[in-house]
Amino acid sequence: MIAQNTIETVFETARVEEVIGDFVQLKRAGSNLKGLSPFVDEKSPSFMVSPVKQIWKDFSSGKGGNVVTFLMEHEHFSYPEAIRYLAKKYNIEIEETEQSNEEREEANEKESMYLVSEFAQKYFHNTLINSDEGKAIGYSYFKERGFTGETIRKFGLGYSPESWDAFTKEALGKGYRLEYLDKTGLTIVKEDKQFDRFKGRVMFPIHSMSGRVLGFGGRILTNDKKAAKYLNSPESDIYHKSKVLYGIYQAKQAIAKLDNCYLVEGYTDVIQFNQAGIENVVASSGTALTPDQIRLVNRLTKNITVLFDGDAAGLRASVRGVDLILEAGMNVKVCSFPDGEDPDSFAKKTPYEELIQYLDANAKDFIQFKASLLMREANNDPIKKAELIRDMVTSISKIPDRIKREIYIQECSRIMDISEQVLVDTLAQLVQKDVTDAGKKLKQEQKEKVFEVVKNQGETASKIDVLYELERKLIEILLLYGNEVEEFEDVLLKANEEGEMVEVSEMNNYKVYHRIYLSLQEDEVELANDSFRAIYNNLIGYYHQNEKFEIEQYLMRLEPELAREVTNILMEEEREALHNWEVQQIIVKQKNQTISQYVSETILTLRWFLVDRIINDLKNSLSAEPTADNSEILMMAVDYQKLINTFSKKLGRVMSRYS
Repeated sequence: MIAQNTIETVFETARVEEVIGDFVQLKRAGSNLKGLSPFVDEKSPSFMVSPVKQIWKDFSSGKGGNVVTFLMEHEHFSYPEAIRYLAKKYNIEIEETEQSNEEREEANEKESMYLVSEFAQKYFHNTLINSDEGKAIGYSYFKERGFTGETIRKFGLGYSPESWDAFTKEALGKGYRLEYLDKTGLTIVKEDKQFDRFKGRVMFPIHSMSGRVLGFGGRILTNDKKAAKYLNSPESDIYHKSKVLYGIYQAKQAIAKLDNCYLVEGYTDVIQFNQAGIENVVASSGTALTPDQIRLVNRLTKNITVLFDGDAAGLRASVRGVDLILEAGMNVKVCSFPDGEDPDSFAKKTPYEELIQYLDANAKDFIQFKASLLMREANNDPIKKAELIRDMVTSISKIPDRIKREIYIQECSRIMDISEQVLVDTLAQLVQKDVTDAGKKLKQEQKEKVFEVVKNQGETASKIDVLYELERKLIEILLLYGNEVEEFEDVLLKANEEGEMVEVSEMNNYKVYHRIYLSLQEDEVELANDSFRAIYNNLIGYYHQNEKFEIEQYLMRLEPELAREVTNILMEEEREALHNWEVQQIIVKQKNQTISQYVSETILTLRWFLVDRIINDLKNSLSAEPTADNSEILMMAVDYQKLINTFSKKLGRVMSRYS
């Protein structure tokens, strides 16, 4: 178990903008930073990071929190795993306390699979470096590929022994459960036996963007024609090959810094480029490029340069991925190598400066590349040339930005020597077809959900949960202004010269949190929402005990769920002003309002709402029986209505006093 002083050091040291910057490309937006949501597919940034408050908010998915909750949401870390990750990033020594058996058993299934995968990576790497078999076979192979010892360590390369169950025996002997060896695919379990999936292969661990081991790729070194040359971990709860890019962990900082990502096909392409000094390179690991993989890169940069092997068949097959990149709104260039060369072989024999020069000189815009590639196939055949032009316009139609589309149409017209108007008309047809197809798909989806929509229509149309919003607004006020000293109006009963008790107004100074606390105590109001009630009690206690309110220190003491709710509230002010809140009786602080006016309005509105709800309950309790006596209920309703009239007058006075 991680000691509390270690956790505090981690929170004091870690910077939310630095940690999130490893996963998301952030750009300055006033005092904040913004980027594309890492949780949903979007074209316009809705992800905000506040370096001042050390929190973040994703307005698309509704997620938010501090540096730890980001790692828990994005990387599916447990709380301790997030702390360990940050401690490693900032070179903080972790102090441990003894962990109980119950706490050890709390590790969930995914965490157990991660632990097994991490053990496997260390085992394979240690076998490669230290065993006679590993050095003679695996290490020799990597050396022949030109990889240095430093590169082998950087990518955690390894070797799985030729024995049928060497790894499985070792893992079971260390206490790892066969269930998780099976679920990660490291061990193949049969009824009467179990054996290693990757026996006799050199191992390439596949990491997540945060560095967690998700799975493995293993290359066989013998000439066994019955065995696959490369074997990957099967799909599991932690490994989805369509959502992973090999090398993203090692490349992410270079990609964000250089604002460009080189995309290759294989493991060794990535490693050789990295060793040559070009670190912003990832691989699709032999699978066809997927939208999820493109989104991974899109979080770090808008620019992709696709590197193709020199053979024509590989080029033609890989071009299909270009349309997916364009569809994601990214800028794509294409670079091919000479015949017989691939990124691995070319980088191995080319010095860094020459390699950079080659890439710069030969990286073509996708439209130029596609034209030169397909023109060779057309071979002056007018029919094939027409198909080629339609192919190019189809690619252009995938681009969401209209200005870019028009520029590419002009470029295509120039290169292919064809009327720009013809291309524009063809493009319009294709775009219209995409729109029509999308409309049909949407219509079908709506048709399938029609009964569900009708069922939920009443709920959707119902007015906003006013009590929820008012309670949320009170928490927001406490977080933003709780320690501020403001002047508030107190209405007291005092005897006048005739001895009559009359209301007298006095202005007194209060801390905002104290004023809210006293008001709710006076009315014996307890917040209805469980989370808000817990945060409210925690906040009041914090203000009573501390002179200063520091959001980072405060968030440390909250459970992750409550911390997430707090950051959601704090980041709400970064969103554009909400519309029609006044109609829903929700007070929104305007720039010309004072804090005391804002507080008073919110409290009075909450009182108004609660009393109004009591009146409605009284009305519903009236008996329809002719002989029933409803007089007492009616009198109570009248008294409560007078109270509402008082609130109305007070609200008018509060607003006019500051107008």
